[in-house]
Amino acid sequence: MKKRLSTVILILVFLTGLSLLLYPTVSDYWNSFHQSRAIASYDSEVAALDNTDYETLWTAAQDYNRRLARQENPLVQSEEDLAEYEDLLNLDGTGAMGYIEIPELKVSLPIYHGVDEGVLQVAVGHIPGTSLPTGGEGTHCVLSGHRGLPSAKLFTNLDQLCEGDTFLLRVLDETLTYEVDQILIVEPHEVEPLAIDPGQDYCTLVTCTPYGINTHRLLVRGHRIENQAGASSARVTADAMQIEPAVVAPMVAAPILLLLMLWILLRKPRKEKR
Repeated sequence: MKKRLSTVILILVFLTGLSLLLYPTVSDYWNSFHQSRAIASYDSEVAALDNTDYETLWTAAQDYNRRLARQENPLVQSEEDLAEYEDLLNLDGTGAMGYIEIPELKVSLPIYHGVDEGVLQVAVGHIPGTSLPTGGEGTHCVLSGHRGLPSAKLFTNLDQLCEGDTFLLRVLDETLTYEVDQILIVEPHEVEPLAIDPGQDYCTLVTCTPYGINTHRLLVRGHRIENQAGASSARVTADAMQIEPAVVAPMVAAPILLLLMLWILLRKPRKEKR
C-alpha cells in the first residue's frame, strides 16, 4: 500500500506540473471555442436590426466623432462624456462595439468600450476620447491590447506587423480596412501621435513594449484604404476569456489521473519469486 500511495503522489505531482505547462495551449483552444460562439451571437444581433435602428446607431456614432474632433483635449473625458460614450455602438449591452481582424497575425478579437483591466485581460479595448470605429475624415480610432498573457494571445505579436500590412475593423455590418503606414515606440505619456488629423482617417493599435518589461508603448498606425476583394464577406472573429490555471489544471489532469488510478488499482500484483 505504501508503494502504491507513493506512486499516486508522484503521478499527482507530475500531472500538476504537466497541466500547468499545457495551460497556455488549452486556454487558447478554449478561447477559440468561445470565439465562434461570440461572433454567431453578434451577427444575430446585427441581423435583427431594422434599417431605422441601424441608421440611428451609426449616425449617433458619427455625430459623436464630429463633436470629438472639435474638442481641444478629447482624451480628457468627464463622467457625462463617458456615460454617453458607453451607450454608443453598444448593440447588445455587453460593451462590444465590433471586431478587429489582423490577417498577417491570424488573430481576430472583439473590441469593447474602455480599457479597464477586466476588458484588456480578455479582449481589445477602445480608448475613450478617441474616435469610434466608424471611419471618415477627421477620425482617429485607438485600440489597446495586452501582450504576453498566458490565457490569450491578443496583441502579443503586434510587433511583427510591417508597413503595408493591413487590418480590418468590423462594426455592425460595416468593414473598414486600414493599411499600416507608421510604427512608433513612445513613452506612456506621449499621446501626440494619437491626435486627430482633420484630413485623415486613422486607426492606431497600441500595446506595451518591450515584451515582458512594458516600459514603453508600441503604436501601429494605419490609414483607411478601400476594402480588398472578399473583405466584406469574411466573418472570423474572436471572444477571448480569461481562464485561471487552477481551473485548467484539473481539467487537463483529471482524465489522465483517472486512467492511471484505475490501472494502478486494478492491475494484478506480480508474484514474488522465491
